[in-house]
Amino acid sequence: MRYQILLSCFLALSVSANGQTKKILLNNSSPELLAELQSVTTHARIVPVNNDNILAEIVDADGFIGWITPEQVRAGTRLEWVQTMSAGVETVLHLSGSTDLRDREIVLTNNQIVQGPEIADHAMAMLLALARDLDGFLELKKRKTWQREGYSGIELNGRTALVIGMGGIGTQIAFRAWAHGMNVVGVDPEDIPFMPVVSKVIKPDQVEELLPESDVIFVAAPHTPATHKLLGPEQFAKMKKGAYFIAVSRGRLYDLEALTEAVSSGRLAGAGVDVTDPEPLPEDHPLWTVDNVIITPHIAGRSDQDRDRMVATIKQNILRFVEGKPLVNVVDKQKGY
Repeated sequence: MRYQILLSCFLALSVSANGQTKKILLNNSSPELLAELQSVTTHARIVPVNNDNILAEIVDADGFIGWITPEQVRAGTRLEWVQTMSAGVETVLHLSGSTDLRDREIVLTNNQIVQGPEIADHAMAMLLALARDLDGFLELKKRKTWQREGYSGIELNGRTALVIGMGGIGTQIAFRAWAHGMNVVGVDPEDIPFMPVVSKVIKPDQVEELLPESDVIFVAAPHTPATHKLLGPEQFAKMKKGAYFIAVSRGRLYDLEALTEAVSSGRLAGAGVDVTDPEPLPEDHPLWTVDNVIITPHIAGRSDQDRDRMVATIKQNILRFVEGKPLVNVVDKQKGY
């Protein structure tokens, strides 16, 4: 009887919905996350890997969670699925170089939408801080100074917000901007389902037509070859005088020097950037010293809730993977999002 029980347990651990246990690598992660993912199903064997053992383990792996290199993709001849921790996938697709992951029949999934709420909150917090000059009042607070003279806050109601990228982040920004009374115009290469909070959606090649009319430009698109330096010197020169610029997705979508010149010269009333190119922003970069600029170190996606949502997506995909069901958040590898 004891032998039969042990045999039954062994079979339960070894047989998945399609007849075999799926070996899934978890790259450079914490013991806590490993334990969580191991508890999802007995039909998946989650194997922790690092730089020392990854090439040996990936040879017979079916799935991979984390950041993967072209060399590792080539070594993983059995790989069927790669899951990234973040929404952005340009680092694993290696858009400017290797095409291994793009050309292989490997399903790539990401954490799009998951970090939308906190990044959208961060974008609006930056805009509100600039529009209400909270930075100036924080300085006055340090000096214990009660000063009302000369203050003139900017009202968002009735202003136009241009949201570049209407994915999981941009959509959340659109709802928040609309809630502040703004007229929201979206920019996206895809046909976006109707949303009552967005007055219209234009294609990326129409952006320059809207820049002179936009009071706030939100950068929320992924970085792809098509969006690389989408906003350069010409585009910043066309922006409405007194507009605000908020970047929370990827720093390579805009020209950092052009932004610096635009705020330094007074063309833009202010800017909030959570992402730059390069990162970290060099200590000697002039943007650090420009007034009316808020800089945060690529932390807009952090919150007390984002980890649970990210892990929930990965857990769901592990279950779907071993059961042979369609995965969620599948990336179009050729488009890069």
